[in-house]
Amino acid sequence: MPRAKKAEAGAAKRTRAAPPKPPAPATRVGTVALVGRPNVGKSTLLNKILGRKVAITSDKPQTTRMSILGIKTAPRGQIIFIDNPGIHKPLHKLNRRMMSFVHASLQTADLVCLLIDGGEKFGHGDEFALELVRAVKSPLFLLINKVDAVKKDSILLLIDKYKDLANFKEIVPISALRGTNVDVLEKLVFDNLPAAERVYGEDDVSDQSERFLLSEIIREKVLAHVSAELPWATAVVIDRIERKKEGEAGGEAGEEEEDEREEWEDELWESELGDAKRAEYREERDAEKEAATEAEGLSEEKTRGEEKLKEEAEEEDEGVELPIPPVGDEHAPLPHPKFPREGNIPPLRISKEERRARPLVYIKAGILVERDNQRKIIIGRKGQVIKTIGIEARREMEDILEARIYLDLQVKVRPQWRDAADVLEMIEGQKRF
Repeated sequence: MPRAKKAEAGAAKRTRAAPPKPPAPATRVGTVALVGRPNVGKSTLLNKILGRKVAITSDKPQTTRMSILGIKTAPRGQIIFIDNPGIHKPLHKLNRRMMSFVHASLQTADLVCLLIDGGEKFGHGDEFALELVRAVKSPLFLLINKVDAVKKDSILLLIDKYKDLANFKEIVPISALRGTNVDVLEKLVFDNLPAAERVYGEDDVSDQSERFLLSEIIREKVLAHVSAELPWATAVVIDRIERKKEGEAGGEAGEEEEDEREEWEDELWESELGDAKRAEYREERDAEKEAATEAEGLSEEKTRGEEKLKEEAEEEDEGVELPIPPVGDEHAPLPHPKFPREGNIPPLRISKEERRARPLVYIKAGILVERDNQRKIIIGRKGQVIKTIGIEARREMEDILEARIYLDLQVKVRPQWRDAADVLEMIEGQKRF
């Protein structure tokens, strides 16, 4: 090729337009760490943002022991929230592991939200939390929670106090319980996340395994019914989950399984009560059976009248409330797993026929305590505390799994389990499997 033509070809090659850059993603995606002292409302906020319950809540400190992922998918993108254990100074191996989740979350999150309780006075715990977040390089938000219970002047004073204590990009007063300013917070979070493609599917809401979720439900019920000294010393381990094969449940077989479960529960309560309490429990059960027998001796006319009234009531209301013993306010609504815990949530209603048609799932779980007197507290007088825990946990599990649950709860004493590496590995392993 002549030299002139080669030069022309080289010039054309150099002036050729570079390939266009791919367009930036239209969505914003990133991780957001929720951190703060124990009991400031981190889990309540996560449940409110997601519109459903993915993290258990309690008025007891250190309810959350591991980081829990909550995924909020919206047209603007995807927020991957990380609900962390409360910031505290660790004393046991369990607490050190809890704080390791906090440190890891602070180092990797695209944005960090520090929650404080707007009704609490500033103390050493708040200064300790501030020391941790001051080193964060990601954008930092301060969320002043529980503003629904605090005067406006107090909130303004808090904002004025905190604005110079750390490099806060935003300070947002919120009420996780009532949802005040939660929509504002969500908008600000999206504004500060990087442009990226969605990481999870639209239907994904959490990374929790079924085993971990069920253990947390049981632990939540334990926390609701034990005294203040017990929450730190209790843990729940799911030993076994078995499902009946298709076609083995429902109809008459389902009724037989119900009878079997009731018989098994009687054996469980007796085995947990011990020799001293067993006689009292049997007397009470015999008295109930005797009363039931007397009730069966009513005249046929009265029985027919009752059946007619029952049929009329069922025509007006197709659903039937599942029985549950009164705990505290017997008329208070129970938490429904498909909705946030806040607000007036109606009790679960399901027809008898629908429930009998559901498959049967057997769940065996152990409640770990450190001392025998703690075991007695959880069992309760005549087994009523453990029975209430089982009924409440089973009710929530049945709605989540859409199955009839045969829940086998056993209280086990494991001294100093909070410092036992094998127990801690077993508890954390439930989140993965």
